[in-house]
Amino acid sequence: MQPKPFQQETFKQDERYVRDRTTGLVWHRCHNRILYADTDRSAVVYHSNYLRYFEFGRASLMRDAAYTYREIEESGYVYPIIDLGISFFKPLYYDDPIWVHTRPAELERVRLRFDYTITHAETGQLICRGFTKHCALNAAGLPVAVDPKTVHLWKTFPP
Repeated sequence: MQPKPFQQETFKQDERYVRDRTTGLVWHRCHNRILYADTDRSAVVYHSNYLRYFEFGRASLMRDAAYTYREIEESGYVYPIIDLGISFFKPLYYDDPIWVHTRPAELERVRLRFDYTITHAETGQLICRGFTKHCALNAAGLPVAVDPKTVHLWKTFPP
């Protein structure tokens, strides 16, 4: 089954954000280029490297929202991944330019979810879609309510 296309247009004249014309959802986006070290013997990006691209997207979104992971950790919170999923549609190769699109998705009392879409920056082809779910923990490693600044980001991110 073919995935719905991801047709992006700049959101509010800020190149860091796009609206998908297919779904109407707003996404944060950041640019990356595939390194040779990211590929495997078959010359395509090794599947686990997509998790690094997701992390790059998450960190870029949080940095652009003026709430870096460093600041989160310094305030006594960590957000380990407790679940993830990826659906692949097209392969990536060495030196391919990509857009990593990230958006806050679900928010629960102690858990949150980010959604991701990766597209080829030159062709616009949809490469993959995925998600990561995280649990809020305090410095002692115990589950706690999601911190107020993160809740604010989820509630104010454009739909």
